[in-house]
Amino acid sequence: MIKYKSGEEIQIIKESADILGRAHAEVAKNVKPGVKTLQLDKIAEEFIRDHNSSPSFKGYNGFPFSLCISVNEAVVHGFPSNYELKDGDIVSIDCGVYFNKFHSDSAYTYAVGNVSNEVKDLLETTKESLYLGIEQARFGNRIGDIGYAIQHFVESKGYTVVRELVGHGLGRDLHESPEVPNFGRRGNGPKLKEGIVIAIEPMVNLGTRAVVQEADGWTIRTKDRQPSAHYEHTVAIFRDKTEVLTTHKYIEEVLSN
Repeated sequence: MIKYKSGEEIQIIKESADILGRAHAEVAKNVKPGVKTLQLDKIAEEFIRDHNSSPSFKGYNGFPFSLCISVNEAVVHGFPSNYELKDGDIVSIDCGVYFNKFHSDSAYTYAVGNVSNEVKDLLETTKESLYLGIEQARFGNRIGDIGYAIQHFVESKGYTVVRELVGHGLGRDLHESPEVPNFGRRGNGPKLKEGIVIAIEPMVNLGTRAVVQEADGWTIRTKDRQPSAHYEHTVAIFRDKTEVLTTHKYIEEVLSN
């Protein structure tokens, strides 16, 4: 069942999302060769807790960390570890913040040092597909319109879309209805009505779309071990507009310096 949010509730999610965006920026300052991914997790958790919030992911279904950190062929749900980032890596950092009883959720994939042009193109395409999906997330459209826009664009560029993992509604719970696949048919799926809040999160592979789960029970990686990229925003549907509640602005300010 879809849980519709009031304007006041959406405002709280937006406040949560601002803390989240700034937590991401603190992490972004430290995404560089030689840094252990466990250190990034610590930075995020400290920032979130210092801002009267808690990390949405920590303890969720037993997940032991504040960030999902997925390097290279890891798609999502990767564990922070003693792995040191290397020049040429890409790393998806997914984070959620629980503030005043509401969750926000966003992700960003970073190029570490110098990455190949092939991988740069993958990142740019995945990011662009997120915004094409958001363009279709408007009052009166359907969930399938979002998935179609993402899939059609990504596949036109020669990449593949992961199907086993999807975006989702969120609010008082981190994962709510409806599911938001990154593939689909126009005009299909639940109708987007005022008060729906969803996380749209394309996961795009350089190679085939097949994925497998690692032995840790969480990390999803590409079966062919080709790189994968992931970007995510939380958005709210209003009758007259769609509002992107999360922000990558703080991250991009760090990256532009």
